[in-house]
Amino acid sequence: MNEGITHLLMGCLCLTTPKTNHLFSGFLMHDLLPRNAPVRGIFILKNNARIRKSWFIVPAAFLAAWQLTVSLSGLPPFILPSPAAVYDRFVLAVADGSLALHSMVTLTEMLSGLGVGTLLAILFGYVLAKSTLFERLVSPLLVASQAVPIVAIAPLLVIWFGNGFFTKALICSLIVFFPVFVNTVVGLKSVPHSLSDLMRTLGATPAQILFSLEIPSAMAVFLSGLKIGATLSVIGAVVGEFVGSDQGLGFLINVGRGLYDTALVFVAVFTLVFLALAIYAVVSFLEKTFLWWRDAKSAYPQ
Repeated sequence: MNEGITHLLMGCLCLTTPKTNHLFSGFLMHDLLPRNAPVRGIFILKNNARIRKSWFIVPAAFLAAWQLTVSLSGLPPFILPSPAAVYDRFVLAVADGSLALHSMVTLTEMLSGLGVGTLLAILFGYVLAKSTLFERLVSPLLVASQAVPIVAIAPLLVIWFGNGFFTKALICSLIVFFPVFVNTVVGLKSVPHSLSDLMRTLGATPAQILFSLEIPSAMAVFLSGLKIGATLSVIGAVVGEFVGSDQGLGFLINVGRGLYDTALVFVAVFTLVFLALAIYAVVSFLEKTFLWWRDAKSAYPQ
């Protein structure tokens, strides 16, 4: 009963003025939330503080272990450079502009492939979720396509389309497509049929069912697939640059490998990791933005 009243009042908040909205918000927080809500909130804040501390502890431990390995093993710098040597090479790459240039090329390929692959995955996923015949015809082909490593077909794509920007974006799209496609289908099929039938009974149009029921219901699963696709887009861009390219971080890795400039290889690899984390963080931000109700529900359990 209290949950229903809460939802009703929260709906009313959307129709109030900012000043009235503030009064209603205080009423909700005081009267309708569980008694242990403040304690739960304090616990969440403390837990977040511990997580932030781990962001510094883990990299520091990694660097210490790395430096200790270099000192004890006595390996030459062209096999395992020290963290200081990698930092010096990073400063040099930033100073001459090469790192920014190649990073921008790779980032553009990643974003283009991620966008195109996600769009195609949504379109095909929606059609497949709605058509049993299409699912039976296309699903075996899509599953079989995943048995072929992208590294094996990348040379063919370079031969057919050249080693330009289009080929790298295409390889990214092919890698991103499948996880987003699968999660889109799973998310759409998880929508309760009873709710769809209810909306049709009430006279809802297919567009209203799509935007009011199917998309909100499938959003959590879809964003989980988008997280996977976002990180895999890095692999697609680097594979394309390995096969044939004169720009990008993959090209920079090839140059460093050929010159035994291992510090440059480390710089390019760490930059790829940073780009992947940045894209993942953006998708996580979108997830928190669109699924704010899920975090609120977990923060204040009944």
